Amino acid sequence: MSEVATLCARARVAARRLAPRDRAAKDAALTGIAEGLRARMADVLAANALDVEEARSRGTSNALLDRLALDPGRVSQMAKAVAQIARLSDPVGHVLFESTRPNGVRVRRVSVPLGVVAMIYEARPNVTTDASALCLKAGNAVVLRGGSEAARSNAAIHAVIADALDGCGLPRDAVQMLPPGNRDAIRELLQQTETVDLAIPRGGEGLIRFVQENARVPVIAHAKGVCHLYVDAGADVEMAVRIAVNAKLQRPSACNALECLLVDANDAPRVLPPVLRALIDGGCEVRGCERTRALVQGIKLATADDWGKEYLDRIIAVRVVDGIDAALDHVARFGSGHTEAICTRDVGHAERWRHEVDAACVVVNASTRLHDGGEFGMGAEIGTATGKLHWRGTMGLEGLTTFQWVVDGDGQVRA
Repeated sequence: MSEVATLCARARVAARRLAPRDRAAKDAALTGIAEGLRARMADVLAANALDVEEARSRGTSNALLDRLALDPGRVSQMAKAVAQIARLSDPVGHVLFESTRPNGVRVRRVSVPLGVVAMIYEARPNVTTDASALCLKAGNAVVLRGGSEAARSNAAIHAVIADALDGCGLPRDAVQMLPPGNRDAIRELLQQTETVDLAIPRGGEGLIRFVQENARVPVIAHAKGVCHLYVDAGADVEMAVRIAVNAKLQRPSACNALECLLVDANDAPRVLPPVLRALIDGGCEVRGCERTRALVQGIKLATADDWGKEYLDRIIAVRVVDGIDAALDHVARFGSGHTEAICTRDVGHAERWRHEVDAACVVVNASTRLHDGGEFGMGAEIGTATGKLHWRGTMGLEGLTTFQWVVDGDGQVRA
């Protein structure tokens, strides 16, 4: 049996042992992980510094470096997220449906763990803790396969997790890490139909495509985020500036960061200059359509490739559109199904946005950056699903469960 097959088989055994454990046992492990991250922060940061140094020497982009880099604040936030997950209610064992049939049989639909989750991701070390904590809380074993860019960081974090599991009497094999390397191991992982119940890729388009094309196990894709903000005619300018700057610049490398700004032509002379000035002052490069450039000088001309582009950087595409219908058409054509926002005072337009935009998350008068598991009170997220089955949008504990039918009788048979 290969290393991948062996690792997955051990994860399956661990999942069977973990599934019946009560909340107290799982929460103790999560608390141990949070405490371990704080206590061994120096080890994690030292490992991460080596990863960042190597990545920088290879000419890695600033966007990737931002996703890779850890500091005391980010590690503290990772620990805080794990502790918050521990405080959430157990997603396992909820009765989702209940009925007593005329023959006296009691039928229930009850939430249960998925089993074994394969988490395949790139340069975000925080995914190691987020995915592990969420899977453990939901009663799942997880096989982690992080990117080579974060190999040392992930190994240091995984050591903290493994020790916490040991300390709480939970199976160490419930969280396992597949060493980084070439994609042959990922391909083999994706074909473990006897032991892996779900694969979740989180990374660039190339990784997502590779997983989808090679998987024989179910996949929930956490694909790219081409997020738009449409500023409607009559919008509050201060609000538009605040939302646009936060959505684009608070963390440009995030998948819920703003990539394209749309502004109603009827009000663009009033709205567009202050919004773009604020973005430019914040260090953002603006690429605009001809109508945008006519209103604000010194802006690069957007090309066809800029519409639907995920920059993950301090770059934004801007387009002046002929009202909400044109904005909706643009989003339908170029959006990725992640997060789409509108800034408006028009109640009717807000309602149209909620009902006509086809995305995992629609936002009215707020930043796209709010579409996040932590911001939604979920502690953390394992990713953001841009598909529609079986989960959509920010994915936390509930998304990591399925259900089973439980039938209780006292000898009934079918007539």
